[in-house]
Amino acid sequence: MKQLQAEYRGIILSTIIGSVSYAASAFIPGALNSILMALLAGMLVGNMIKVPENFQSGISFTSGKLLELSILFLAFSINYTHIAQIGALSFSIIAIMIVAMLLFTYYLSIKVKCPGSTGWLVGFGTAICGSSAIAALSPSVTKNKEDVGIAMAVVNLLGSIGMIVMPILLVKMDLSTTQMGLLLGGTLHSVGNVAGSGYTISNEVGEAAITIKLARVAMLSPALIFFNYLVNKDNAKNWKEHFRLPWYLWSFIGITILTSFIHFPETFLGMMDTAGKIILTIAMAAIGLKVSFKKLYQSGRKGILFGLIVFIVEVLLVGGLMMFV
Repeated sequence: MKQLQAEYRGIILSTIIGSVSYAASAFIPGALNSILMALLAGMLVGNMIKVPENFQSGISFTSGKLLELSILFLAFSINYTHIAQIGALSFSIIAIMIVAMLLFTYYLSIKVKCPGSTGWLVGFGTAICGSSAIAALSPSVTKNKEDVGIAMAVVNLLGSIGMIVMPILLVKMDLSTTQMGLLLGGTLHSVGNVAGSGYTISNEVGEAAITIKLARVAMLSPALIFFNYLVNKDNAKNWKEHFRLPWYLWSFIGITILTSFIHFPETFLGMMDTAGKIILTIAMAAIGLKVSFKKLYQSGRKGILFGLIVFIVEVLLVGGLMMFV
């Protein structure tokens, strides 16, 4: 009962911050939409006020489960016609980027001697889908929960910064919707980061960026196989374990199949889109509550530097490959 109460506290706090941010965004024009407002508000509360420990399980639940849930609602606005519009060339760019970044992460982590397995986790999360990728990889590469925590904090921090900074930079460049979608969807860490940054620019860029991002997420399983081979190539592995996809990815695929073959009313699709953005706003508030600059500075400075290098290289790589689009 106490654990349940603790979860409700964190969920309620995140919901209040997210709901206020969503309501306030209607009165604040410009790039500071509800998703960015919730993230910044959560970071402000989390760093200015000591959130009680019995709130943490609820905050973790909200930042993880609601983020996954929001993807399902946003999936109603994406079907396989969107994926077909990306084209083989754009998908090839994403595939090349992932393989190159995993190789770069593996060898750079060894070269600079990043603490523990933090470098591997940060790089893998950066290349694929942030915290979800770290959670999927961590059991096979480390038993140190501190490494996992630092890696998640680093990718959340850098993803949050990238979500704010990249739209500001991209709107000043002469780029097409496809190119902006490639840069955002091909580099930012989580689906929430991509949605927050993409929809800040426009709905078209948001949809393009999410479609690109989900192509990255869909490669989670082969990426796990490949990276586990790099890290554990001297040990026998059970390859079947690495073909498991998160439940929300299978659900997302099912929804996109439905929307590809069934014509849903525009009113229904609009409701799903609004619900997805509200849930995503609340999830981003919870993520903001978990980002502690003080803790990162004390225990994860090298991890942050490593993550920043990987992120910059990833942006430059996608930017270079984007010239062929």
